Amino acid sequence: MEQGNETHISKFLLLGISEDPKLQPLLFGLFLFMYLVTVLGNLLIILATISDSHLHTPMYFFLANLSFADICFTTTSIPKMLVNIQTQSKVITYTGCITQIYFFIFFGVLDNFLLAVMAYDRYVAICHPLHYTVIMNHRLCGLLVLACWATTALNSLLETLMALRLSFCTDLEIPHFVCELNQLVLLACSDTFPNDMVMYFAAVLLGGGPLAGVLYSYSKIVSSIRAISSAQGKYKAFSTCASHLSVVSLFYSTLLGVYLSSSITQNSQSTARASVMYSVVTPMLNPFIYSLRNKDLTGALRRLFRGKL
Repeated sequence: MEQGNETHISKFLLLGISEDPKLQPLLFGLFLFMYLVTVLGNLLIILATISDSHLHTPMYFFLANLSFADICFTTTSIPKMLVNIQTQSKVITYTGCITQIYFFIFFGVLDNFLLAVMAYDRYVAICHPLHYTVIMNHRLCGLLVLACWATTALNSLLETLMALRLSFCTDLEIPHFVCELNQLVLLACSDTFPNDMVMYFAAVLLGGGPLAGVLYSYSKIVSSIRAISSAQGKYKAFSTCASHLSVVSLFYSTLLGVYLSSSITQNSQSTARASVMYSVVTPMLNPFIYSLRNKDLTGALRRLFRGKL
């Protein structure tokens, strides 16, 4: 049904990372491997955190939520990509695309918020160690996580509802492996100014806000560590936040790199390849980073495996 040059469409075409037929088997195997590693690694962290009473602390409570968010984040995009490669089809329905946009925004922003909450947790642990258990009580931890989930859900709902008002012409090809809101807006024939404004404000408030919180927390952490007189004390204090700092650095550096490069290059598929770093590689590496040199977590994983054997 047509209205002028605009059409009510029922499907889009996801062009993926590459349209080269020879690369499709390699891409299928690579992304299947990364997806399975991501799910298994993060699932093990969740199971270890739940089953081991030694890990019933705020830090591991937030980590379990981050692991769950990472599983969902990759599940939003990778299974559909694998199905498209296997069936040699690029089609995604309009409903499927809108649903994918909602959850891709939801879990991507949720990761951002949880990293900020974890930075605050490390700030309290290092800067106010004597009051840590009082400040980071069960009620506050639950409220912080609930606030993260509620805020990201409302933001995703708003941006998705704004996407529903868009009309499209004949160009229905999305040069990405996932229905990304920015790419959908670029395809629209109707006025996209309200969508652009909502995206910009969301990026500043929900992206810049948590990042500012992380930077503030670590500025205080660095000041506290520098004030410690002994080298052993400095090392012990730094080791408690080294894993989180590594994950934060990886997440924000890849995310900022993708969007800075997208503003420079006109090749959308190059941007799609770069976005693999924060949407697939980072969730896959998080369990390894947190398990590395973490005696509590590795011990819990050993006990978990012994219990299953």
